[in-house]
Amino acid sequence: MPDLRISLVQGDTRWHDPAANRDYYGALIAPLAGATDLVILPETFTSGFSNDAIDRAEGMDGPTVEWIRAQAKALDAAVTGSVQLRTPEGVFNRLLWATPDGGLQWYDKRHLFRYAGEHKRYAAGRERLVLEWKGWRINPQVCYDLRFPVFCRNRYGVEREGALDFDLQIFVANWPAPRAHAWKTLLRARAIENLCYVAAVNRVGVDGNGLGYDGDSAVIDFLGQPQVELHGREQVATTTISAAALAAHREHFPAMLDADAFELRG
Repeated sequence: MPDLRISLVQGDTRWHDPAANRDYYGALIAPLAGATDLVILPETFTSGFSNDAIDRAEGMDGPTVEWIRAQAKALDAAVTGSVQLRTPEGVFNRLLWATPDGGLQWYDKRHLFRYAGEHKRYAAGRERLVLEWKGWRINPQVCYDLRFPVFCRNRYGVEREGALDFDLQIFVANWPAPRAHAWKTLLRARAIENLCYVAAVNRVGVDGNGLGYDGDSAVIDFLGQPQVELHGREQVATTTISAAALAAHREHFPAMLDADAFELRG
């Protein structure tokens, strides 16, 4: 498993304007071409986090899916972030994962943010996703999922014999500034308990509901230490995570061998 270059794209998402956001984020990530392996955009990066954005949700054949696939090809990197997408089963807060070869996978946000009424308008996903990219096993999650450690748990010997489910966990978010302490604390907890790296991207600025965002996007190592941490302004940062360091930590401190077995149920 080679080292992996990760780019955090901490932007000020334009409110309810998908075309403007595609242009905005496209300009932010264009300089990353050939210089990264993975580009992470925020949650709902075409609209901001809004229940009203459901009325203009695109389909899987819409411009944003086409855009993210084109970005992956142009950058020669995986590109991920979530948007509202309409399907026959409802509108999902769907994390898209596009790769340079034209591949596309997705994860539908499992835990809908009741506090803001997300559960009243959006459909909840059912299945957790673990995917492979450049030899790394990666588990993507969306915002509020961070608060549910059972769903986030890295199990041993379940999805692959003699190994943990994943090596890197990703969180994309619109996490408001008043709850920033919880964001930063839980990211570190997930990294420590799951013996993995965590890469998390949150937006900045003020949204159309008047909520402010401090960013605090970060890549955190398996000890819970931030390898890179961004703060309250538009910023793009790239860092490299070490496969050898992760393997050495798991060998030195194999807490996964003492973990409780359990079954995830929808």
